[in-house]
Amino acid sequence: MRQFSADYLKNTRRGMWDDRSALADLDLGGRERVLDVGCGTGELSGVLAAESSAEVVGCDADPSLLAVAREQADVEAVAGDALRLPFRENSFDLVVCQALLINLPEPALAVREFRRVSSDLVAAVEPDNAAVSVESTVDAESALAARARRAYLDGVETDVTLGGAGTREAFEDAGLADISTRRHVHARTVEPPYAERDLRAARRKASGEGLADDRATLLAGDLSAEGYDDLRTDWREMGREVVEQMRAESYRRAEVVPFYVTVGSV
Repeated sequence: MRQFSADYLKNTRRGMWDDRSALADLDLGGRERVLDVGCGTGELSGVLAAESSAEVVGCDADPSLLAVAREQADVEAVAGDALRLPFRENSFDLVVCQALLINLPEPALAVREFRRVSSDLVAAVEPDNAAVSVESTVDAESALAARARRAYLDGVETDVTLGGAGTREAFEDAGLADISTRRHVHARTVEPPYAERDLRAARRKASGEGLADDRATLLAGDLSAEGYDDLRTDWREMGREVVEQMRAESYRRAEVVPFYVTVGSV
């Protein structure tokens, strides 16, 4: 299981549920007990609680993330493994996860466990990280982001491109019925006035820290050590231009991540 910091999860999911129409197929208004597996810092758990009158439980294996999730109002956060959930059969009428299956080596095993503890519906919100697009006022950033993404996808051990087709396959393997999938997009923008997280991200680009964090994954694929060094050099140069444009308040960036909401009946 890949692990992430609370700051990383909060930043990557920032603004994702501003438009909650993507949750329409979950029929939240009719739910009594909802489980959010791999809840992380609890953003989705909080949305589920706000959009329903159900009892919402968040479950995660990372105690540091659970500590943050427990700050969510109206959400109970418990420790548990997605492959061995600490609940009896049919304990919930909706079991949902967000960006969990892409980080598991065998997604269908987790979905089977979701099916075991659900009496009605299972849902998964999963991105296709191969289809991410970046537009930037720094000319080199879009191409460099795509170059780094290709190397990362080649080296990562799980299917982070799962999207809708891969999730449907996992649902089918787990024996779920009436499966449907809808595509949505999550857009994150950076523009003046810049938030502190945006300034930190720019500094990390200029120093190359962001790529250094993923060095092992980038080198696990076809990227050579020399290729990594070249990429990091170009990345740092791009980061310095980002910082310069931010000083002039002219920097703008938009990242669009397609994600798929898949639901299936027990």
